[in-house]
Amino acid sequence: MKIFFLTFLLFIADQLSKLMVRGFSLPAFDIVHNGLEIGESKPLINNLLHITLVENPGIAFGIVPGEFMKDLILVLTIVLCFGFLGFLIFAKSADKKVRLAIALILAGAAGNLFDKIFYGYFYKYGELFNGNVVDFLDLKIFNFSQFSSFAGSYVFNVADISITAGITMLIYMILKMKKENSESVLTQRVLEEGKDPF
Repeated sequence: MKIFFLTFLLFIADQLSKLMVRGFSLPAFDIVHNGLEIGESKPLINNLLHITLVENPGIAFGIVPGEFMKDLILVLTIVLCFGFLGFLIFAKSADKKVRLAIALILAGAAGNLFDKIFYGYFYKYGELFNGNVVDFLDLKIFNFSQFSSFAGSYVFNVADISITAGITMLIYMILKMKKENSESVLTQRVLEEGKDPF
């Protein structure tokens, strides 16, 4: 249950942070929060970290792969989210670190997927399933101007951090397992040959 709470918490943190930057209104409660304009930037730490509102219509680094690929990626993301959710529900005996990594990836993927499904409709610039992902964390130490939708930096969000952390954990665990397996095979071969490995 803790793993689902973590996933939900990260999803909510992602969505709340996007709403605070993008802005929102709740007419029924007479609430209006004006966010930033597209492309507007405010420094948190000068020349290091800015809050810059960017809407990403494509995939990572602002790459727009074309309508067919965009739709295919959307469908694959939905399938993956359900697959990861199924894994967390049914593979309760799996390694806790693997479950944590999957939970991080699921939270981030669901956060960005929510944008793509609902934000076009919510912000009245498109239909359902035609929204853009809201990015706003503008890290100035990297320059991805040839890829990024906001030239000169890489702009990302909380969901992207969550996905990156989960994938990094999985890669680390896979590399560690491969190393342990190769060492085990080497030790086994040496023992079979009757030699002292030490």
